[in-house]
Amino acid sequence: MDKLERLKGEIAEKENLLVAFSGGVDSGFLLTVAYEVLGEEVLAATIDSELFSRRELEHVKSFLTRIKHHKIIPVSMLIDEDFAVNPHNRCYHCKKAFSVLLKAVAAEEGITTIAEGVTSSDYYEHRPGIAASEEEGLWHPLAEVGITKPEVRQMAKRIGLPFWDKPPNPCLATRIAFGDRITREKLGMIEEAENFLTDMGFRQVRVRLHRDGIARIELEELAMLFDRKLLDDTCVQLKKLGFQYVTLDLAGYRTGSMEDTGRRNRKKN
Repeated sequence: MDKLERLKGEIAEKENLLVAFSGGVDSGFLLTVAYEVLGEEVLAATIDSELFSRRELEHVKSFLTRIKHHKIIPVSMLIDEDFAVNPHNRCYHCKKAFSVLLKAVAAEEGITTIAEGVTSSDYYEHRPGIAASEEEGLWHPLAEVGITKPEVRQMAKRIGLPFWDKPPNPCLATRIAFGDRITREKLGMIEEAENFLTDMGFRQVRVRLHRDGIARIELEELAMLFDRKLLDDTCVQLKKLGFQYVTLDLAGYRTGSMEDTGRRNRKKN
């Protein structure tokens, strides 16, 4: 039996299921498989906070039209001081709050199991949020079956998930240097800067915000920006948004680059 069939078998044993849908490939794949297996016994739930870009929210809404039962749950994380001060384990505080909220929604709906799209690959990265969700009893069926991130994309393509190759896009707070307070203004600057670059045709974009208002742009299609007019336009636009300095990271796009910065800063201290 392959992993997809094993996943279906694990889901089929559940009476009903709430799937936390973030708009990404992992949770989208899990939601699609769960809906195929359990049908209307599945509730899709998306938490909408300041950390979630409006573009991502529109993507979520467009996909959820094919799911009969779904909820978009508004919440503010900036009122949580433990999170807003931006510690290295900020994801723990965020996931803890989200997990508690999802449990409350599940209880209201009479749902006994909450699942999220954590893969086995996630356990090899710095993911303090996983510990928080496990403490609250959330289920990680993809990881339980041993499905990796690359396998999710392969299977998602196989079952016809329309965004199987969508680039990863974690919450906007991941762009802010650890220890630098998370504010609505900073999140808005980052979101608008990334929208600007995405609208220019860049597919994989990060605008990292460092202290003193430094924007560090990471791109997968790095060569595309080596054009004088594009560079000038980008610099002008980002400064309009409030960035003091605009830089281009010659290493290009990579996940977890803020983690590397955080580790170096902790060593200095």
